[in-house]
Order: sequence, then C-alpha cells, then structure tokens
Amino acid sequence: MSELTLLVLRFGFLLLLWMFVFAIVYALRSDLFGSPVHRLRKKKNGSDVFASAAPVQAPITPSGGALPMAVGLASTGPASKLVITSGASTGTELALDATPVTIGRSSDSTLVILDEFTSTQHAQLVPKGSDWMLQDLDSTNGTKLAGTPVTEPVLVPLNTPISIGKTTFELRA
Repeated sequence: MSELTLLVLRFGFLLLLWMFVFAIVYALRSDLFGSPVHRLRKKKNGSDVFASAAPVQAPITPSGGALPMAVGLASTGPASKLVITSGASTGTELALDATPVTIGRSSDSTLVILDEFTSTQHAQLVPKGSDWMLQDLDSTNGTKLAGTPVTEPVLVPLNTPISIGKTTFELRA
C-alpha cells in the first residue's frame, strides 16, 4: 500500500474513534444532566393555553368502563395534596398549589422519584381550575392512571392511583 493510502486510513480511523468518543460523552451528558424538558404550555395571544389539541377523555378501567367521577370534564373537587401510597417514599405528602407538578428522576422535578423505571422528565400534573390534568412526557415506561396507560392529557379524579415506575401516588383533598 502506498503511504497516501495508509495516511487516509489512519485519519479515517482517528475520525471514527472521535465520533465514538463524542457519542459516549453525549450519552453520559444526557444521563447526568437529563434531556430537554418538553413544554406543556404555549403562549397564545399573551395567555397560557394547555397544549392539548385533542379533547380530554375520561380514563378507562381495564374492564372497559369509565372511572367514576371522570365523566367528560366533571369536577373532581379541589385536591390539596399528593400522597405517595407505595414505593420507596411511601407516606410522603406534597402540598399542591396553582403551579404544575413535574415528576421524574431529574433533580429539577417537583416530585423526584429515584427509580430505574422513571424517566428524567416522566410526567406532569397541571392544574385546570379546581381539577388536575395528568400528561405523560413521552416517558420510556409510561404513566398509568388506575392501571390504564396515559397517552394524552386526562382528568385525575381524587383518590385514583397514578403509577410511575414502582411508585404509586394519589391526589387527595
């Protein structure tokens, strides 16, 4: 082989090596610092609007029926706290106010769940009047409301189990 061919092969392998190094650094950065946060609200004429284009549907139980108190946009009553009912932090309570609650592994989350089945930014609870809406943030393992996977924003009735990874919690008055 000529020296020019060997030189080109060396630079090619060196370039390939650096591409692998950058891929590893990118993967480590996203694991350590998290992925970008998905925005749930967008500005429309200067006011916040919930970013769901689809109508909100009542959660369906595994047997196929709608959950009680979750018919259409029926009021579930004002929830004042979020209570973890099972998982590593069982019994922990989080007071709710008018701000959205982000749930995930990230230290930036309002409710941090240290679980290998929880994404960095897993789900979000958003107040809508006196009710709360639950939205999955494109998590890897999904979010369940009363055992049903959440694919779009849904109204959360009081005392209904929400499962993220190995942790279950409920909204309570």
